[in-house]
Amino acid sequence: MNGFLDSFGGLALALLGSGLAVGLSCVGSAKGTGIAGEAGTGLLCEDPSKSGKVMVLQLLPGTQGLYGMVVWFFALIRMNFMGNAAAVAGSMTVQQGLAYFAACMPMAIGGLLSAIAQGRVAAGSINILAKKPDDWSKGLILCGIVEFYAILSLLASMLMLLQL
Repeated sequence: MNGFLDSFGGLALALLGSGLAVGLSCVGSAKGTGIAGEAGTGLLCEDPSKSGKVMVLQLLPGTQGLYGMVVWFFALIRMNFMGNAAAVAGSMTVQQGLAYFAACMPMAIGGLLSAIAQGRVAAGSINILAKKPDDWSKGLILCGIVEFYAILSLLASMLMLLQL
C-alpha cells in the first residue's frame, strides 16, 4: 500500500484538488443559476419583455463554474499532465500533490459558496426588476459585489499554482 501511495498518491491528490475546483464551482453555479432562474420564471410569466435583463441576472452565478474550469485546466498544465500522465504519475511526490490540492481549494470552496450566494442576490435583483424596473442596475451591482469574492478565489488559486 505504501508503494502505491508513493507512486500515485501525489498525482491522485493533485487531480482531486483540481477536480474539486471545477466540480464544486460548477455545483455552486448550477445551484445559483437555478435559484435565479426560479425567480426569473415568475417575472417572465407576468412580463416577458424583461427576458433579456432576467437572463443577465441568471447568468451571473454561472461564472464561478468557468473560473473553476480555468483553475482545473491551469493546474493540469502546471502539473505537465497533458499528454504526459504516466511520467507525472511516477514523479509527483505526495508533498507536491498536497501543494496542488491546497492551491485549488480557494476556487473550490469560494466558487461553491459565492455562486450560491450570488444566485440568492440575483433572485432578489429579479424582484427589484419586477417592482422597480428602472432600478434593476442596483441589483446588478449587488451581484457584482458577490462576484468580486469569486474573483478573489480565482486569483488566490492562480497565484498559488504559479508558485508550483
